[in-house]
Amino acid sequence: MFVIGRDIWTPVLIWLVLVFHPLTRIYGNVEGDALHSLRSNLVDPNNNLQSWDPTLVNPCTWFHVTCNNDNSVTRVDLGNAALSGQLVPQLGQLKNLQYLELYGNNISGPIPSDLGNLTNLVSLDLYLNGFTGPIPDTLGGLSKLRFFRLNNNSLSGSIPMSLTNISALQVLDLSNNRLTGEVPANGSFSLFTPISFANNDLCGPVTLKPCPGSPPFSPPPPFVPPPPVSTQGGNSISSTGAIAGGVAAGAALLFAAPAIWFAWWRRHKPQEHFFDVPAEEDPEVHLGQLKRFSLRELQVATDSFSNKNILGRGGFGKVYKGRLADGSLVAVKRLKEERTPGGELQFQTEVEMISMAVHRNLLRLRGFCMTPTERLLVYPYMANGSVASCLRERPPGDPPLDWLTRKRIALGSARGLSYLHDHCDPKIIHRDVKAANILLDEEFEAVVGDFGLAKLMDYKDTHVTTAVRGTIGHIAPEYLSTGKSSEKTDVFGYGIMLLELITGQRAFDLARLANDDDVMLLDWVKGLLKERKLEMLVDPDLQSNYVDAEVEQLIQVALLCTQGSPMDRPKMSEVVRMLEGDGLAERWEEWQKVEVVRQEVELLPSRNSEWIIDSTDNLNAVELSGPR
Repeated sequence: MFVIGRDIWTPVLIWLVLVFHPLTRIYGNVEGDALHSLRSNLVDPNNNLQSWDPTLVNPCTWFHVTCNNDNSVTRVDLGNAALSGQLVPQLGQLKNLQYLELYGNNISGPIPSDLGNLTNLVSLDLYLNGFTGPIPDTLGGLSKLRFFRLNNNSLSGSIPMSLTNISALQVLDLSNNRLTGEVPANGSFSLFTPISFANNDLCGPVTLKPCPGSPPFSPPPPFVPPPPVSTQGGNSISSTGAIAGGVAAGAALLFAAPAIWFAWWRRHKPQEHFFDVPAEEDPEVHLGQLKRFSLRELQVATDSFSNKNILGRGGFGKVYKGRLADGSLVAVKRLKEERTPGGELQFQTEVEMISMAVHRNLLRLRGFCMTPTERLLVYPYMANGSVASCLRERPPGDPPLDWLTRKRIALGSARGLSYLHDHCDPKIIHRDVKAANILLDEEFEAVVGDFGLAKLMDYKDTHVTTAVRGTIGHIAPEYLSTGKSSEKTDVFGYGIMLLELITGQRAFDLARLANDDDVMLLDWVKGLLKERKLEMLVDPDLQSNYVDAEVEQLIQVALLCTQGSPMDRPKMSEVVRMLEGDGLAERWEEWQKVEVVRQEVELLPSRNSEWIIDSTDNLNAVELSGPR
């Protein structure tokens, strides 16, 4: 019998301990080590990185970090976190990272060239920081990159030619840096990528600013017809006729030349908008992907706006499914607002403003059509419809939205609204946030739709809205009473949308009267919470496949968002952080104390948390823009 001696077992046992001991796994986790190195190199005055504890098994339990099913890091979300310091090369070890969001901080120093190793990166947002030095040439190897924003830093040097190899680019913004030299004029820097350079010292054909030593751009020479040729042996043109013809042709060219030059200048002059695009071959293309469609194109695409192609209808008009000539599916929104004389230019300006709001959780505007009688907006077709349709109108046999998807929708839509409020200039207020306006793409990612339409439709007003726009049950009380909207009216609508996600019910439903319940969803929820019936709030379609603690957290966020006073509601950026697990407990505890002092409401226990429900507000909102 073969016996292993004690001297042999000792190193084996040591090896097993080193391999399988939790602390060994921790420090052997390359991704955890990389993120901990980042934390060590950053100054974090608000303790956003407090949970980044290297003694945990992996970084998937840390706030602001998202992992896939294999416990590999896919997202790092630290936008607007007041961080300073520098990035570390170890970030290049996050091989499965798809989203690196570090915008709106005070991070300085160079951008590590090791970021070029993040071959799965989809979004790199480092804008509004203090980065210096050149743009690393290695970033040109990020073949999957779609959103690339380095604007508002202090980057210097030239734009690497390698960036033109990123064919997947949808947004590129390098504006407001100290970049110099010639802008590469080929590859992805084309009409089909919204790009912004806006650096004073950049030059080249893309910017229409000649580089030093290069010949200045000049209009093409006018066409000069060849002189008439006399026929041999026949009746030739007399010398007098030839001279007269030459004089006439010369005079015509003399008078036509200014018109030709002016037409060329208008066609090739630099855009005065956010995006700098090269000279356009198609006069109907504006601002990157934004196109001005002809009415005929959209009539053909929608089969003359056939009723069978209606996807939905609401206060702003009807939405039709269409197929363009290239085969792509679109959603065409036919606005029903009355035309007003002289409003075309302002309408187009507002459309262009909306088209600049580009974020993965915002519905992207593809183009528009404007005629004396029609105004139409063209969007990509969303394969999975709206959250409202998935909750309450799904076809028989289709599975309901699971709890994990509902949480993703809550976070994604919050990120989209936060972008509208904090990163658009001027800021965009939605004014009709609800489940019907949160759309779902092929992967059930939340996409906020219809943003900017309230502003678009009220272009003739100044700062006081003549008509309240919104939907019954979603309208914030101060907006209903004063007609003045702010980002906090969107926060209120978002809170109601969260309750729709949790309960599956409508924000306003007369059918609840049959059970002596409140017709307003917010009042109904508060009533059940007073009666300690939390389980009755959850959508029966979930069939208990949810996490009680997560439901409570979402309800807490919803109640914080729907407070009567707009000043008490959180900003959408704060909502994003609370949904990511940062600051909700503190905000909820603070709100409870305020409610105790202000309303002396009874403290009600509910499972593992304590709820304070304020008195039911009188929210008799009226649908003033038609059914949605």
